[in-house]
Amino acid sequence: MNDQTLLELNQKLDALSDQVALLTEEARIQRRRRQEWDELKNDLTPVANDVFRLSVQQLEEVDQYVQLEDILRLFKRLLRDTRQLEQMLNQMESFVDLWNEVSPITRDGFLAFMNRLDELERRGYFVFLQGGMEIFDRIVRSFSEEDVRQLGDNIVLILETVRDMTQPEIMNLTRQAAHIVAEEEPVDTSLRALLRQLNDPAVKRGLMKTLHVLRSVSDNGYSKN
Repeated sequence: MNDQTLLELNQKLDALSDQVALLTEEARIQRRRRQEWDELKNDLTPVANDVFRLSVQQLEEVDQYVQLEDILRLFKRLLRDTRQLEQMLNQMESFVDLWNEVSPITRDGFLAFMNRLDELERRGYFVFLQGGMEIFDRIVRSFSEEDVRQLGDNIVLILETVRDMTQPEIMNLTRQAAHIVAEEEPVDTSLRALLRQLNDPAVKRGLMKTLHVLRSVSDNGYSKN
C-alpha cells in the first residue's frame, strides 16, 4: 500500500509538473506577444500622430467646403450603393481581362500599321499626297463659286468627255500627234511635196476626220461668223 501510494503521488507530481510547464510556456508566449504589441504600438504611435495631425490640417483647408454631415451622408450613400459598386468593380475586372486578351492583338495591329506607314513613306506616297494637296489648293483658289456651280451642272458631260478621251484609240492618236509635233520640221515644204502628201490614203483619211470634226463643231453652234 505504501508503494502504491508513493507511485500515485509521483504520477500526480509529474502531471502537476507538466501543467506547471504548460502554464509557464503559455505565460512566456503571452509575455512575448505583449512585448511585440507594445513595440508595435510604440512604432505606430508617432505615425498615427502624424497622420492625425496631417488629417486635421487637410480638414481645416476644406472645412469651409465640406461639413461632417456631408461626409456622413456620403458614407451612408456608399453603404447603400455597395452592390452597385461591386458590380462596377466586376465590370472593371472584366474589362481588364478583356484588355489583357486583346492588347497583344492590338499591339500587333499597331506595329503592322506603323510598318505600313513607314513603307508608304519610303515609297513616296506622302510626298505625292502633299503635292496633290498643293495642286488641289491651287485649283480651289483658281475657281469662283459660280465656276464651281457650273462645274456641278456639267459634271456628267465632263466625265463622259473624259471617258471618251481615255479610249485607247484617242490616247494613241494624241500620243502620235505629240510625237509628230516634237519631231523636226520637214525639209521639203514645196507645193509638189504637199501634193504628194495629199495623195497618201492615210493623209486623206486624216483630212476627212478633221473636216468631220469641224462640221460637228459648226453644227453645235461653236463656229464664228
